[in-house]
Amino acid sequence: MKVRQLHARALDVFAGAICSTLSIAYSLSYAALIFSGPLEHQLSYGVAITFLSAAVAGTIVALRSSLPFAVAGPDSSAVVIFAAMATTLVGRLIAEGRHELLEPVVIAMSITTALTGMLLCVLGFTRAGRAIRFVPYPVIGGFLGATGWLMITGAIRVVTDQAPTIYNVDAFLNTLIAEKLAAALAVALALHFLLRRSKSPFILPGMLFATIAIAHIALLTAGSSVSAAQASGWMFRAQSAASLALPWKLGTLSAFPWASLPSLAGDIVAIMFVTVITLLLNTTGIEIATRREANIERDLRSLGLANLWTAAVGGYVSCTSLSRSTLAHMAGATGRLSGLTVAIIYGALLIVGPGFLGYVPKYVLSGLLFFLGAGLVYQWLIRSSQRLLLIEYLSLIGIALLIVYWGFIAGVLIGVMIGCATFALSVSRVNVIKFNFDGSEYHSSLDRSPRELSLLSDYGTEIQGMALQSYLFFGSANRLYQHVKALLERHPKCRFLIFDFRLVTGIDSSATHSFLQIKEAAAAKGARIVLANLTPELEKSFRAVRFVSNDVITAPDLDRALESCEQAVIEAHQPANNDIGSFRTWLSDALGNPQHAEHLAQYCKRREVQAGEIIARQGEVADAMHFILDGRIGIVVELDEKRTMRVRSLGRHTTIGEMGLITHRVRSATIQAEATSVLYELTAASYERMKTEEPELSQALLGYIVAVLAERLNFANRALGVLQR
Repeated sequence: MKVRQLHARALDVFAGAICSTLSIAYSLSYAALIFSGPLEHQLSYGVAITFLSAAVAGTIVALRSSLPFAVAGPDSSAVVIFAAMATTLVGRLIAEGRHELLEPVVIAMSITTALTGMLLCVLGFTRAGRAIRFVPYPVIGGFLGATGWLMITGAIRVVTDQAPTIYNVDAFLNTLIAEKLAAALAVALALHFLLRRSKSPFILPGMLFATIAIAHIALLTAGSSVSAAQASGWMFRAQSAASLALPWKLGTLSAFPWASLPSLAGDIVAIMFVTVITLLLNTTGIEIATRREANIERDLRSLGLANLWTAAVGGYVSCTSLSRSTLAHMAGATGRLSGLTVAIIYGALLIVGPGFLGYVPKYVLSGLLFFLGAGLVYQWLIRSSQRLLLIEYLSLIGIALLIVYWGFIAGVLIGVMIGCATFALSVSRVNVIKFNFDGSEYHSSLDRSPRELSLLSDYGTEIQGMALQSYLFFGSANRLYQHVKALLERHPKCRFLIFDFRLVTGIDSSATHSFLQIKEAAAAKGARIVLANLTPELEKSFRAVRFVSNDVITAPDLDRALESCEQAVIEAHQPANNDIGSFRTWLSDALGNPQHAEHLAQYCKRREVQAGEIIARQGEVADAMHFILDGRIGIVVELDEKRTMRVRSLGRHTTIGEMGLITHRVRSATIQAEATSVLYELTAASYERMKTEEPELSQALLGYIVAVLAERLNFANRALGVLQR
């Protein structure tokens, strides 16, 4: 057991050492990106606080993350915005004639890091981290795609000491600058092609070390020196050790240009936003790559705590890294010692100092930034076109352009509005009507007599219904209003307009206005509105605009709504002399022979049952069928000891139990009276006697049963046809 533990610890240390080479390369490129231009002479301090940030955040994340092999440090997406923020702040300071640039930049970055840490902790403790997933995909894609583009422009600035703008295009026509750009692009292309051919964790750090070695070999071959390369801008200047100091001193804070802070608010919010997004995306990527499930709330809390501590010592934002964490896992890491090893190596480099940076060619780190930025641009601005609708992809590109030209906050805010508009347009195209039906083809679960069914077949179009779905808002509700107007024009004799809300998830105020228009259109045609399956929330919304009133019928479900409308149509069109009549009169019509009716009545026993009385129980052997002369009978399925469900009802001049009489199978449901009813019962014994004594009557009864079953099957087929529209 101890041998296994030692082996696992050794693998963790090895994986951490391998991962640290990649982490150091990233950190150097990030420091060079932020501390460029007027801050270039402070690059040694930038390297030091980058290493400090990675050491502090890496230690805390390694100890507290839900992924034991997680590696944290400064991340490219946030670093790009830090570079933009530093450029903005330095520009204001220079315009004001101030010469001390480093301390204000460090304070601004530390304040941003502290706010980011607080946000992460709040999201983690309130379990609200996954709310960021409600941000529209085009906004996230545009945000990260623009980040990639800004990283590319930052890479150009690192290697050429020139900001790429339309105003200094002529500067890039210089042969020396073109050569530096070409070298950086060569490194980026080499990384791209090598990493496409192999997934080995050693490719990227090995390539970077090899590029640095080749640069020094080329210097020796050309008879040049490191100092000459530094003077010509091919390498970073020799860096002396930087003395780190806490920024939270009274004198330093009083000298900070607090009036400039509002102008940095956009970048600060952007860093907070992108850090949360990056953590969630990276965590998902790590889960997929390593097949390990993460606890996102715990990771939010651990990273929030890490950034609070980093801000306290004057560092800047760190994030759990996808590439470095998966690299550590691929190298064999299984425990927390891998992340701690990376943090310890960072701490050792703080002691050694940044002097080694003078031997690193600028184009190597610039090439790494090119590679990272191009990857983001390809993934989010190019590849996303394959999985997005055209309108979504165009909005993503538009958001990226807005961010590049107007800044992160303007781009994100406008992007959210574009995303909402795109969503509203897309949802408005979704048909909120799941299916249409009318009373001639789609009935309630109440079995009716042939005469009543005939009336519904002739006049059922006076009942028009729609089963609605999804969320109802101004776009979809207006389309519904237009549909109802056209429907009422096609069916001017419509008496009832049924809306089933069972699948509706919600409604907004503009949609309720469309329903008021529907109500006016229905009233003009003499149709009454029937609402089924209204939730309390929906009913509250309708009552708030006085849509629900005495002239609007509400029903607990669609079946009861249909039943009441059917009854009203039947009563409106049935003959005045439509009395119940005798059992023999009904059977004469059903069997087509008065003599058969008279003889069948002699085999039946008359029963009167009260509401709630059980006629036959589920699980009993079927030993009789019943002719319902008057009243109403329900078919109830017992789900368990306490729960039951009514599946069908039968009205007068219908039958029940005919299949059980013929097959003698166990009853699959309970038969219960729903109202005082008059039944005629034909027992199995009487039926067997009838088959022997009067075979012709038996055949007539079977013909009637077949006709009843055929009608029920026909009804089921019509209902299925309605549902499949």
